Amino acid sequence: MMKKYIIGLLVAAAIGNTAKAQKQAYETTVDGVKVIVQPSGNDIVEVQTIIKGGVQNYPATKAGIESLAMSALTECGTLKHDKNSFKDELDKVSATVYGSSNKNYSVVRMNCIKGDFDIVWPLYVEAITQPKFDEKEFARIKQDAINNIKQEDSQPDNAIDKYADKVAFAGTNYAKDPSGTVAIVTALTPAETKAYYQSILTKSRMVIVVVADLDQAAIEAKVKGMLSGIKQGPAFAFKKSTFRADKNSINVEKRDLATNYVEGIASGPAAGTPDFNAFNVAMRIFSNMHFLEVRTNNGLSYAPQAWFSAGQTSTAKFSVSTTEPDKYIAVFDKLVDKIKREGFKPEDVADMKVTYLTGFYYKNETNSAQASSIAANEVLHDNWKRSLTLVDDVKKLTTDDVSNAFRKYINNIVWVYQGDPKKVNQLLYINGTLHNGDNPVMH
Repeated sequence: MMKKYIIGLLVAAAIGNTAKAQKQAYETTVDGVKVIVQPSGNDIVEVQTIIKGGVQNYPATKAGIESLAMSALTECGTLKHDKNSFKDELDKVSATVYGSSNKNYSVVRMNCIKGDFDIVWPLYVEAITQPKFDEKEFARIKQDAINNIKQEDSQPDNAIDKYADKVAFAGTNYAKDPSGTVAIVTALTPAETKAYYQSILTKSRMVIVVVADLDQAAIEAKVKGMLSGIKQGPAFAFKKSTFRADKNSINVEKRDLATNYVEGIASGPAAGTPDFNAFNVAMRIFSNMHFLEVRTNNGLSYAPQAWFSAGQTSTAKFSVSTTEPDKYIAVFDKLVDKIKREGFKPEDVADMKVTYLTGFYYKNETNSAQASSIAANEVLHDNWKRSLTLVDDVKKLTTDDVSNAFRKYINNIVWVYQGDPKKVNQLLYINGTLHNGDNPVMH
């Protein structure tokens, strides 16, 4: 009881602090680009410029090009500074500027002390609007990217997750790996990558998030200056799709590993839909139950996982490394069937709601985390304010809401397996308790 009481106080305190900031959050439009501002209450400035689209921006044959372009913005110098002098200027004031990408969007970040904002902002604008894509530096970051791809493929946990996406989302945007492949990245040139970057750097794709205590007029003037050299571009629509497997399936890939790796993908509610929060809580409870049954009660895996993967296409995922894959699927099916019959316990739902909100507010204590949360909610949910109202949304959830969301979306599953094919009975995965229909489809 004392633990729950303490957690409740922590959540209440976090909610109270956030509520003060919420009243001041606002959005404005500068030259057709939405700018979202969250006053921070501190002397740190965090700016994130979002370029929407992610994997929908490029064909599968060019996977990796956006990730490489984002790295090049700060790693290949600008028209005014070479790479070293650019970084030296940032180091003088302990500021950071860098770009990154994921399946849904790319982001170019800057973080500095408020007193250094006027020094760092011009460098940030340079990186976005005047990247050089120097050939020598580009060759270096390309080799780094290739090394990272190889390293990820050699790590079984990463390899099984990428394999699962490739199989489950075959023929769709979400099958693309933002990192690309060794063959694709090797062939990319500085000129081609720069041209690609210039093609997606459009006002129509952009959202800018600022978490800082800065005057609105100053923010708008800075942003207007940056946008003056950026084209409007054609109208852009962020494409969302839902995933549903019409039958259970399993794809097996032989790999010489110390153990065997299994991952499953099931459907999940799209971002911005009524079931999203309930399913998020459901999967967090299921993750704990899955861990308890698979590891603690049956000793089948050291680190079984289950999570809700939200994005352009949102899904539930289950992953395990085990020497006994057939026993795992029996435990998994039994657990899912039990939850579908009985639902979740009210006390488990109540506890997870508190745990989830506590974690959410702890995670969003920094300006950077707040900006990232606002950006993700704006892109995925079309509603940046969700990052500020989540507590109320989650508090309203009932046990039935959470149980019914699990029943609705956890049905047929696309399974993938890497390891010794002789160790898995594929029929157990195909003819499990969650089967009907024909083929996986995307809508």
